[in-house]
Amino acid sequence: MQIGGICPAHCSLTHSLTMRSMRFSYISPAASAAPQNPSYGRKKNSSAAPPSAAASTTVLTSPPATTTTRNPEQIAQEEEQFVAKPKTTRTVTATTDGRAGRTAPSQAQSRPRRRPSAPAAAAAASLPVTFCNALDEVINTFIDPPALRPTVDPRNVLTSNFAPVDELPPTPCPVVRGAIPRCLAGGAYIRNGPNPQHLPRGPHHLFDGDGMLHSLLLPASPSSGADPVLCSRYVQTYKYLVERDAGAPVLPNAFSGFHGVAGMARGAVVAARVLTGQMNPLEGVGLANTSLAYFAGRLYALGESDLPYAVRVDPDTGEVTTHGRGGDFGGRLVMGMTAHPKKDPVTGELFAFRYGPVPPFVTYFRFDQAGNKGADVPIFSVQQPSFQHDFAITERYAIFPEIQIVMKPMDMVVGGGSPVGSDPGKVPRLGVIPRYATDESEMRWFEVPGFNIMHSVNAWEEAGGEELVLVAPNILSIEHALERMELVHACVEKVRINLTTGAVTRTPLAAGNFDFGVINPSCLGRRNRYGYFGIGDPMPKIGGVAKLDFDRAGAGDCTVARRDFGPGCFAGEPFFVPDDVEGNGNEDDGYLVCYVHDEGTGENRFVVMDARSPDLEIVAEVRLPRRVPYGFHGLFVTQAELRSQHQ
Repeated sequence: MQIGGICPAHCSLTHSLTMRSMRFSYISPAASAAPQNPSYGRKKNSSAAPPSAAASTTVLTSPPATTTTRNPEQIAQEEEQFVAKPKTTRTVTATTDGRAGRTAPSQAQSRPRRRPSAPAAAAAASLPVTFCNALDEVINTFIDPPALRPTVDPRNVLTSNFAPVDELPPTPCPVVRGAIPRCLAGGAYIRNGPNPQHLPRGPHHLFDGDGMLHSLLLPASPSSGADPVLCSRYVQTYKYLVERDAGAPVLPNAFSGFHGVAGMARGAVVAARVLTGQMNPLEGVGLANTSLAYFAGRLYALGESDLPYAVRVDPDTGEVTTHGRGGDFGGRLVMGMTAHPKKDPVTGELFAFRYGPVPPFVTYFRFDQAGNKGADVPIFSVQQPSFQHDFAITERYAIFPEIQIVMKPMDMVVGGGSPVGSDPGKVPRLGVIPRYATDESEMRWFEVPGFNIMHSVNAWEEAGGEELVLVAPNILSIEHALERMELVHACVEKVRINLTTGAVTRTPLAAGNFDFGVINPSCLGRRNRYGYFGIGDPMPKIGGVAKLDFDRAGAGDCTVARRDFGPGCFAGEPFFVPDDVEGNGNEDDGYLVCYVHDEGTGENRFVVMDARSPDLEIVAEVRLPRRVPYGFHGLFVTQAELRSQHQ
């Protein structure tokens, strides 16, 4: 997850330099003749050249600042368990007990790919590369060492189940409890999240990790005797490929790297890398580490600082592959897109937006059900860049929150702080615009003091369209939302906007620390009754799931069901899968799915809970062969959707 691009200062700097830089054309692994997942665990010669279709894939070893040529036997001896300590070489493939180790390459991965020619490799290891690497080392060692900022010290951030893991080829997993419900058969649960490819040399925020997809393909027939298949793969973004070929981090971390004088210095190093052709920001700087969306026959990995990346889950083998940046939108989608687009369950349309540090700070757009993008609608009434991570839609409107997390690039230059932070003097507000607006002339803003939301749950219309209702967790301690997430408390509220009078009323629905809310996706944009929320213990770790009944608003706590995972057991966001096979059509006929990690035993499970039962009863469990790190958002893709994916 990134804020509207890599960083305000970084965006403006790289934009001004990009046109003078060497342009390198990114060819996705899917477009090349070489296989998409060749063997990993092999050390490549250090190279800062941008990736090509011929570049070999996944190196998961972080070298020191200077790299020497070594033979494969030396590399194998140096691979060791990950320890979050600066400049420590590591591999992070996990074994069945969660410990680091090597994973045997699959057949698809073991095929060789063409390596760069000797002259190309020599050119890549040029003086500019060495010089920029040395500057990075100076900044991270003397100007901004991670130890001076404990909240972004990788030794603190990348611990326990936040530590990264290596890729995992499709691996069978046994069902150890109950049976997989028929409505899940043949589908795949996929969870996105940050997983740094290389050990960070400088400050590192949880949001800064490279996107990795953890996909569990369920057997098509419960009676077949086949096991579910887990596969974990990096989203092969341009940033991932550049840093894979370089054998080390190249781009500074957006959330933690741009701070005071060190941030300006890192921006200067980025400019030098662009000018000397080591990277091209026009090819993308995003991580694709936040969420997923299935739309118009394609599956996308999303991160709001970049375009969507098309990915694919093989419905037969469970293999996960990346098929390129930008999807198939005919070049009409530029810069970036929210990681939380809204797909209307009735019309099949997709509604989205992008935001950034330069006007217009917010731009709204939509796609028809075939994936054709409509015209941009710039929102100039947003007069200051702020963190707009999510939004909501109803049948006739789109609702945009403007919260107290803002972009303040001058704070980095003048005050020595971060370019992104909270502004306690700003009054949060909600903007309402017709869903099919062609400009912002009908945009209306409603002040809602103290209402700061990171995620919306649902919104709908009442009273013949005269009133709008929004359900969302309100972050009560917004100043901690980016750096001290363990101090964050989210209170779910029901907000009602009267479009005639302009009156706004708010009703708290529960006292618990609830976020990462989901609903039955068939109810999106329409009035619904139930929501399911992760219980922060503390955030971002989820200790259980709570079910709220929105119809009980105003009558006390609306919690009607709850499931705690047990001492030392934590998960992430749950996902609701409707039961369209054996259900009776009720809104809560379905199942909640998520990955659960036991920090005491190291065991990891895929858990299926009955969304109708009063205690969210666990009806099936799959034992995973290794841990899945805590992450962000997931998606369940049905068997029919997997089979209909475009090649």
